[in-house]
Amino acid sequence: MSATQKIVDFAAADHDLPDSTKAAALRLLGDTLAGGAAGAASEEAQSMLAAVRNWGAGDEARLLGLADSLPTPSAAWFNGFAIHCLEWDAVHEPAVVHAMSVVTAALLASVDRIGGCETEQFLTALAVGVDIASGIGVAATGAMQFFRPAAAGIIGAALAVARLESMPNEKFADVLGLAYSQAAGTMQAHVEASIALPLQIANASRAAITAVDLAKTGMDGPHDALEGPFGYFKLFEPGDLTRYTDSIGGGWLIEQVSIKPFPSGRASHGILGAIDDMIRDGSLDPKMVESVDVAAPPLIHRLVGRPYKSDMTPSYARLCLAFLVPLMLRDRIIDPRCFHAQEFANTDLVTLGKQVTVRIDDNPDHNALAPQMLSITLADGSTVERMITDNLGSPTAPMSEAQTQSKRNLARSLASENCDPRIFDEPLAYATEPQ
Repeated sequence: MSATQKIVDFAAADHDLPDSTKAAALRLLGDTLAGGAAGAASEEAQSMLAAVRNWGAGDEARLLGLADSLPTPSAAWFNGFAIHCLEWDAVHEPAVVHAMSVVTAALLASVDRIGGCETEQFLTALAVGVDIASGIGVAATGAMQFFRPAAAGIIGAALAVARLESMPNEKFADVLGLAYSQAAGTMQAHVEASIALPLQIANASRAAITAVDLAKTGMDGPHDALEGPFGYFKLFEPGDLTRYTDSIGGGWLIEQVSIKPFPSGRASHGILGAIDDMIRDGSLDPKMVESVDVAAPPLIHRLVGRPYKSDMTPSYARLCLAFLVPLMLRDRIIDPRCFHAQEFANTDLVTLGKQVTVRIDDNPDHNALAPQMLSITLADGSTVERMITDNLGSPTAPMSEAQTQSKRNLARSLASENCDPRIFDEPLAYATEPQ
């Protein structure tokens, strides 16, 4: 049996989730919906919504965080954008995949058009989709060229929607192939810190719905879409799919997904979490900081090592350690409301930001986020150092209840006044019971 067939069979199979997997799925769902509700109210999301309103008609689905609805594919698009636009969405670190984003966005739209579903159905579809999206990332063996969260996410999301909408098992291979045929998004948007980055997540969310709809009409998709001569691991990036499929179903990858405490690129969280810890334990006085040096794997430098620019955009700032570090030292929080021109030109932030250096260490792993060495030089000439092996919010360094509640409270304060309160108070009910 091919590795691709193992994925198709896994997506269609009956599953009885362990309690730990259900708990992880529910925890991550609540986190994803909260961050998405905050993102939905952002200036970027509201601007993008004006364009989405012009797209076609069809079954209506809710827009996450807003008292509004759009045709199902358009709703999936908006939901995906909202979940990712603040860079606050969960990530499977070994896979380097925002595994919840595309899958959740597509499933929310799907639930609405089928009139709701049982909670077990939803959690299982979510876990399956996240597993496949993460598994494709785990199978990768090279540095990203295409934007993996979208390219892998669309495949996991499409199969999750096919499952939720009870498609015949024999159609799952077509769904996978049709999803792959629409996969898109490159790392150029990340290099330039363009708002196109969450648009790539949005496009994948919509295309996941489209793949299922096309398969329903009888259209076929390529069945060797992952391993074929022009498949995912030939064109998108190098990889060995057996790294995932040899153990598929042996443990649920959703339990390995990390929550992001800060609305910024995940590659910034090791440093930001360490600074927060050092301030909390009294080993660092923020007012004494003169310069910050980070020695980190290539991926850290590539994702968040960009220089401070006083005329940067919010999407650039979210991926810029040179801005995030001074902000954390000043506020002890990363608040999206600080991502605007006046703060970017703030003299104190600019001065310290120019003294933040991110260097590439000798780690040969192009997908590694750790270890990192943080060295902070103080005004008296002394140095404070911290070796970072785990990012806050990962399974090995989970957020405390207080930190989790702090994130949820900040997201609630950013959300629209018309936001359904169940997003924060009853996330599973929100996801499965359209009103």
